[in-house]
Amino acid sequence: MKKGGWLLCGPLAGIVLASGIAILPFFVPGYSQVRQTVSEIGEVGSPAQIPFSVMLMVVGALAFLFSIAVYRISVARGNGTLAAYFIGLLTILSIGLAMCPFPHPLHNFFGTTELLVYQAPMVLALQWRNDPKATKLVSFSWICFIALWTSLAVNFVIFFRDSQLWQTVKPVYGLIQRSLFAGLCIWLIGTGVLLRQMNRPLR
Repeated sequence: MKKGGWLLCGPLAGIVLASGIAILPFFVPGYSQVRQTVSEIGEVGSPAQIPFSVMLMVVGALAFLFSIAVYRISVARGNGTLAAYFIGLLTILSIGLAMCPFPHPLHNFFGTTELLVYQAPMVLALQWRNDPKATKLVSFSWICFIALWTSLAVNFVIFFRDSQLWQTVKPVYGLIQRSLFAGLCIWLIGTGVLLRQMNRPLR
């Protein structure tokens, strides 16, 4: 695959992750996408455990290639490369979640650490803000970052299980958690497409 083609790995990672989260629950009897968490799709003993783990492995591999592509184009354009490392972190966490399905003791560690990946849009926006050709990318990343943090704020309600607010959102927590994954998938897809458009004159 050509270097520019590696930028397509971002959109592919987003599409694979979104498709897996949307489709695999249909293979789990009684599973509710409205109420239940994403981790429960591939938990130990689930009919979708192996497909879910494979899906995460594929996402991790695609994220790794995408992080390399982002690093290279960042260097080529004289921008900071930190966002590439945040994207690359998705590789480690995806593989970790695949190898440690719920309720493995390390599952929550990998899941919580994934919060760092959600900072990638902000990091990229800050480091690319002075690039005159990255206006759309920077604006898009800021919008995704704000959306992700809005979703995160609502997701944090799970840590206050004795509150009335948790009792209110509990019946639809599955949808709330999915909004977080949706934000990440949209950013991966959009960023890959925008970077590929910017990269064309450089080839």
